Amino acid sequence: MHIEEFDSTDPGEPTIQTTMPAKSFHPDCPAARLVAAIAILGTLTGCQAIVSSAPEAHVRIINATPDAPRLDLYQDSNALAFNLDFGTVTSYIQVPPGAYNITANTAGTRQALSTLKTNFTTSGQYTVLIGNTAASLQQLTLTDQSQPAPPGQTAFRFINQATRTGVVDIYLVPAGQKINAVVPLVTGISFGANTGYVNVPIGTYSLAMLPAGTITTGTTLATYTGPQVTYTAGAARTIILIDPPLVTTPGIRVITANDFDPPGTVD
Repeated sequence: MHIEEFDSTDPGEPTIQTTMPAKSFHPDCPAARLVAAIAILGTLTGCQAIVSSAPEAHVRIINATPDAPRLDLYQDSNALAFNLDFGTVTSYIQVPPGAYNITANTAGTRQALSTLKTNFTTSGQYTVLIGNTAASLQQLTLTDQSQPAPPGQTAFRFINQATRTGVVDIYLVPAGQKINAVVPLVTGISFGANTGYVNVPIGTYSLAMLPAGTITTGTTLATYTGPQVTYTAGAARTIILIDPPLVTTPGIRVITANDFDPPGTVD
């Protein structure tokens, strides 16, 4: 798993970079199905994407709710992940295909906070997203891209789970350019919006966000500006907009999760 944390109040300046191995999961061993929770404030990079198909489904969990307690996730009565803090992205977990109740409990209890009936298909790849605030907790099951983007392109999917920011426009600013020199990649992204996958030519970009409809100039300051990242051909990424963990902290944070990397990709 490759994890990077950035402070969006200091655009383009990464403050922490940590590398750790992704955990290996075996579907026949219950202990191996438990996912270590990693609490990160800022920008998070998800675990290594699936690079080959298998008969079972592959499911990961993302906790994007800023004020809920830590969560335990269950597939019917079987544990999927324990003690997930805000901002956690798990590795993909192998699950037999079928229909299940996916339940998010307060960690260490069987107090259910949300339950959603979900069908996982053979070789399907999914994200179970826990979002919104604790008072209005929502659970979504998303089908992730499990095939490469077209040649010479990277696929991006944006999901807005930032409850306090309002509607935004999202930019990918090429290295060496300013935000006023490019048009937004997607516009008018409100809370709960899912853009689906958008293909973009490979390159090095900085992710930036502004209130929807902002007319940019050479001095425009973005609500969020991320570091420059080089995106490779065929890759697919999901970028989730989230609130800072404290209500008094303005701005946006993002979680970047790896959906697909071509075989041989080193992340």
